Amino acid sequence: MFKARLISGIVLVIILAVALILGGNILWSLTLFISLVGLVEINRVLKNQKNIFGILSYIISILFYGCLWLGENNACELISGNNYFEIIAIAYLILLMAVYVFTFPKYKASDVWLSFFGFFYVSIMLSFIYKIRMVDEYGQYLVWLVFVCSWVCDTSAYCVGMLLGKHKLAPKLSPKKSVEGSIGGIAGSAIVGAVYGYALRNNIQTAVSPVVLFALIGAVGAVISQIGDLAASAIKRNYDIKDYGTLIPGHGGILDRFDSVIFTAPVIYFLFVVFA
Repeated sequence: MFKARLISGIVLVIILAVALILGGNILWSLTLFISLVGLVEINRVLKNQKNIFGILSYIISILFYGCLWLGENNACELISGNNYFEIIAIAYLILLMAVYVFTFPKYKASDVWLSFFGFFYVSIMLSFIYKIRMVDEYGQYLVWLVFVCSWVCDTSAYCVGMLLGKHKLAPKLSPKKSVEGSIGGIAGSAIVGAVYGYALRNNIQTAVSPVVLFALIGAVGAVISQIGDLAASAIKRNYDIKDYGTLIPGHGGILDRFDSVIFTAPVIYFLFVVFA
C-alpha cells in the first residue's frame, strides 16, 4: 500500500507540475477532467449520479468550463467580462427547478439541491485553479500557493500534532486532529509562503510586500484548507464511506486528494485580487 501510495503521489505531482507550468489549454483540460471525475464521485456518494439531475450537472459543468475558457482567452465579448458565472448559475437553478416541477412527484426537492451543490462544490470551486493561473502575469507564481496552503499545512499539522497535540480540534469528526496541530499547520504554511514571497520579491510587484502578502495568503489559506478537509470528512461520515473513489491508488479519489484545494483555490484568488 505504501509503495502504491508513493508512486501514485509522485505521478500526481509530476502531472500537476507540468500542467501548472504550461498553463493555458493543458491546465484547462486537466482542471476540467479533475472536476468531472470529482463530480462523478460526489454524485455517487449523494446517490445522484444516474438520474436526470446528475446528468445535468455534468453537462452544465462542461458548459461552464467552455465559457471559462472563452472568457479567459477573450474569445467571446459577452463572457469575457466574467459575467458567465452568474448567467450559468441562475440558468442552471431555473433548469433544475423546471425539471423538478414538470416531472413532479418523480423527484424530491433534495435532488435539486444536491445537484446544484455538486456543481458548485466541485466544478466551480476547482475552476479557480485555472483562473489563478490565468489571472495576470503573476498567475504562474501565485497558483503554486494553492497547493502550498493545502499540502504544506497538512504536513505541518500532522508533524506538530504528533509532537505536541493534546487538545482535540473536532473530536467527533476527526479524533486525531488537534488544536496544536492546526496552529502548526497555519504557521508552517505562513512560513513557507513568506519564504516563497521572498524568493520572488524581484519578480512580483504588488501593493503589499510579496513576503507579507504570501505569508498572509499562506496563513488564511491554511485555515480554509482545514475547513475543506473537515467538510469532506463530514460528508463521508454522513454517508458512511471511507474514500470518495479509487482513481489514485493509496490516496482514494480526486476529492480525497483535492478536498482542501477545493476551498483554498477561490480564497487565494480573491485574496490576491484584493491585496495585490
